[in-house]
Amino acid sequence: MITLLIFFGLTDFYCQNSVLKDIDATKVLSRNVTQNFKDNKIEEAFNVLSPHWPMPVNEINNLKTQSILTINLISERYGKAESIVKVSEQNIMDVGFRETYLVKFEHTAIRLIFTYYKNSKGWLVNGFVWDSEFDEESK
Repeated sequence: MITLLIFFGLTDFYCQNSVLKDIDATKVLSRNVTQNFKDNKIEEAFNVLSPHWPMPVNEINNLKTQSILTINLISERYGKAESIVKVSEQNIMDVGFRETYLVKFEHTAIRLIFTYYKNSKGWLVNGFVWDSEFDEESK
């Protein structure tokens, strides 16, 4: 009984339950999350992302909460989100894949970076970062 409780406790501790089958699936996931950010559906964005991200639930929840607060602040100060621009993608020898998007607001933009890793079962989210630093993207 104790072993079973520990097992269930550990499965709740980490979100990652499924892998993505190919790079096309990672692109769909990135696009969906970016669209949710544009539509200010941050909770839904993290709900879509988390099944593929081997990160503790509490850390994902903290990121979600911080993102909701910050995106609301950005919307208040810099206007509504208007469009999405895919900036780049990098395929790293069938081991990793990275995509970068911008969500354009009326008076600023935010950058979303998705990093995926391919293990023996498929692709999983290795990292997700968003920020307002998009100077690098103009080079």
